[in-house]
Amino acid sequence: MQDKRGQDKRNRDRNDSRDKQDFVDKVVTIKRVAKVVKGGRRFSFSALVVVGNREGQVGWGLGKANEVPEAIRKGVEKAKKNQIKVALEGTTIPHEVLGKFGSGEVLLKPASRGTGLIAGGAVRAVLEAAGVKDILTKCLRTNNPHNVVKATINGLTTLRGPGECGNVRGKELDYKATA
Repeated sequence: MQDKRGQDKRNRDRNDSRDKQDFVDKVVTIKRVAKVVKGGRRFSFSALVVVGNREGQVGWGLGKANEVPEAIRKGVEKAKKNQIKVALEGTTIPHEVLGKFGSGEVLLKPASRGTGLIAGGAVRAVLEAAGVKDILTKCLRTNNPHNVVKATINGLTTLRGPGECGNVRGKELDYKATA
């Protein structure tokens, strides 16, 4: 099937769907694990990956395989399946929140425009993928990347925008007052 411009319609449609799903993936950590067997050690790799569209969607995944690229690919697939929607307010978050997972605690504070992304390794990867540009963060307990990523995702899921808070309280949002 050819259209007026001589392009194959199926390929054009496929490319359009890829443009809509423009995800960026960030590898947080890669670990080499060893299994001791009769003949020695068998090595495999686990990769913790964060995927987001920089517009408020983010997810994480853990891939395990015998080679690093395969582990990363599996992690990206799982991350795309485990995506959440983040309530953003411009380039920052609407309010302060404390995300918890296991022994990991991450404090996320909104910041004024131009502050930048003040965050460490694992938290930075999650927030960059989500599209947050101005924020202050602090890891309060552990710095284990697995727990920190999950605590950050937990904090981002508990965020509520002004419209959602108004609905819970039974009030309508007055945009003239906020603008």
